Amino acid sequence: MPMTIQPTDATLGAVITGIELAALNDASWHEIEAAFHEYAVLIFPRQHLSHEEQLAFATRFGEIEILVEGLKTVPISNKSETGDLFEENSHRMQLLRGNEGWHTDSSYMPLSAKASVLSAHVVTRAGGQTEWADARAAYAALDSKTRDRIADLAAYHSYFYSQAKLGHAVAVGSGYGFFDGEPPLRPLVKHHPVTGRPALYIGRHAGKIPGLGDEEAETLLNELLAFTCQPPRLFTQVWQPGDLVVWDNRCVLHRARPYDYREERVMMHTRIRGERASESATNYRAIAASS
Repeated sequence: MPMTIQPTDATLGAVITGIELAALNDASWHEIEAAFHEYAVLIFPRQHLSHEEQLAFATRFGEIEILVEGLKTVPISNKSETGDLFEENSHRMQLLRGNEGWHTDSSYMPLSAKASVLSAHVVTRAGGQTEWADARAAYAALDSKTRDRIADLAAYHSYFYSQAKLGHAVAVGSGYGFFDGEPPLRPLVKHHPVTGRPALYIGRHAGKIPGLGDEEAETLLNELLAFTCQPPRLFTQVWQPGDLVVWDNRCVLHRARPYDYREERVMMHTRIRGERASESATNYRAIAASS
């Protein structure tokens, strides 16, 4: 059966069938790569990849970002290494709840993520979906006055800031790879390094904006986020075991949806590091260029 690429009803996303990612050849990869740049979110139903097979597919997109020392594919789960469910108010559950806010991966790091791969292994009876919002289409839909206002603005991105808004204090050196130097500064408008399309680069990690007061910055960022994250710019994945999705962090936002935390949920996540030329934060470009 030939590979089929079926766009969703939203401004982003396509469902790809008729392909086994575990046996992907170069010709099919080039089709997938082109679709990735066009649709930004690709859904592959019922692939049931092993951790090694998921890593091999993710490596097609670039260098892997190490999120936990020694692991290139990490569990996103409410289940501990001993098999028990985490306590509802534990540190790990607070981190999982943070993922329920709109964000782009690793924007709080000096080098942000290019792409992310997520697969479902154990799903809950209800809830637990993942949603994506098209920041390209959002920018295209902005009025000219707003475009002019944000054209030269940038925001600092911080994981400590975003978790603190939820009442969760993340300790420096907590072992989860959170960057504790000067927060990376990123323009509110990002041009995709491959397609050239402009997109809003915002989300829950974005906070202070140089030149604006804190209240004005928060109001602006909240307005842009609310504008971005509404139909037809939304796609929701209702997970089935074995499903796999890859998305482009350079032009979409995503969030997890709540579920009954008394039920086990296990997802596996692999993150692809961004290229230094395009994903280095403004205030870290000199360091990136010399490394």
